[in-house]
Amino acid sequence: MTETAVNTVANTPSSFTINRPLGTPLGKHPTRVLFLGSGELGKEVTIELMRLGAWVCAADSYAGAPAQQVAHEYRVLDMANAAELQTLFDDVKPDIIVPEVEAIATDVLAGAAAAGAQVVPSAEIAAICMDRERLRVLAHEELGLPTTPYRFAGSLEELRAGAVEVGYPCVVKPVMSSSGHGQSMVRSADAIDAAWVEAQEGRRAADEGDVSRVIVEALAPLERELTVLTVSSSAGIVTCAPIGQRQESGDYRESWQPATSSEAVLAQAQLIARGAVEGLVARARQAGETGWGVFGVELFVLTDGSVLFNEVSPRPHDTGMVTMASQRLSEFALHARAILGLPITTDHVALTLPDDAVAASHAIVVAGDGEAEFTNLAGALAEPGTDLRIFAKPEVHGHRRMAVALAIGSDEANARAKAGNVAEALEITVR
Repeated sequence: MTETAVNTVANTPSSFTINRPLGTPLGKHPTRVLFLGSGELGKEVTIELMRLGAWVCAADSYAGAPAQQVAHEYRVLDMANAAELQTLFDDVKPDIIVPEVEAIATDVLAGAAAAGAQVVPSAEIAAICMDRERLRVLAHEELGLPTTPYRFAGSLEELRAGAVEVGYPCVVKPVMSSSGHGQSMVRSADAIDAAWVEAQEGRRAADEGDVSRVIVEALAPLERELTVLTVSSSAGIVTCAPIGQRQESGDYRESWQPATSSEAVLAQAQLIARGAVEGLVARARQAGETGWGVFGVELFVLTDGSVLFNEVSPRPHDTGMVTMASQRLSEFALHARAILGLPITTDHVALTLPDDAVAASHAIVVAGDGEAEFTNLAGALAEPGTDLRIFAKPEVHGHRRMAVALAIGSDEANARAKAGNVAEALEITVR
């Protein structure tokens, strides 16, 4: 099945009609958008929203976050603190709330949706996608999407039993975390206790003191991982060309689009991604919410060519940064348009690459303690078909993703090499 065929199957337009006033963000009646989380992905969406005339406030747990540097206003708070989050909502009075991080007081978010704010893609979807247990039950047990064998555990004893059921080797993850935090590869029963400790102490929000439930999954015979950006808008649901990726320790390092897989694998990946998003959007519609926005659906391709659902992010995906070089509209522009109620069709997600060309992104991770300064940009970007985005994060402590290199090449290998060359040529000082 072709990409176009996938995108036109049961493409039912939304019953919602929203015509928001745009163009006077500092005027009397702006459309007010509040970001909960202000990292590099939120920065790009903020810019796209401002291009369309929306007013944007960027909130995060620290000052100087990337999106805060370009927004009309910013706030600093603990977004997992219900009282602080409610005070923020009362002060900003947003028309649209865009969660960009997992650590959010979901009850307050649901209350804002009930009071009339548009939560992106919805308060219910945000809560489901923050919780691997709820998401996996929905995807596999309710929607029937193929996944690896899995069990959930709320104690070390349950984890030991679950690991025996799914078999070794296996992967252990906290049900509420992201970017590989708290994740372990377990090859034998001797390592299961350490995996439990890592899930509790290495996860995000580990300082909250509660015990995290975990998911233990069989380690599938993995050939590659794909991301399918899937857009829900007033015109229905469409999928972008699948994106290939490489990870280290559960975190993105490279991505390329279009992915180099068989047509059958790519079509199956798009169908599974679409099914996952349709199921989530249906939940949003039941609650009277739009379900609009970009979803990053993560998939496993096994050595036998089968495709499995892994996870879904209810927002632009880090591997999707490659769309800044590959598509007519990047994932950030698509997200901005979708949440404002504009229709997204197959034309909007089209690739703009020369025939047989591939675009690639290469994450630039900086190690050190202090401010990161970039020099030799002229040398790094001397090769045609290359580009760079520096995120302008104020500091790095340990390891932190601070920029991304982009490139267009004649094939996957050439594009990845060109993006890697940009990263290698940069001179980065931390002081």
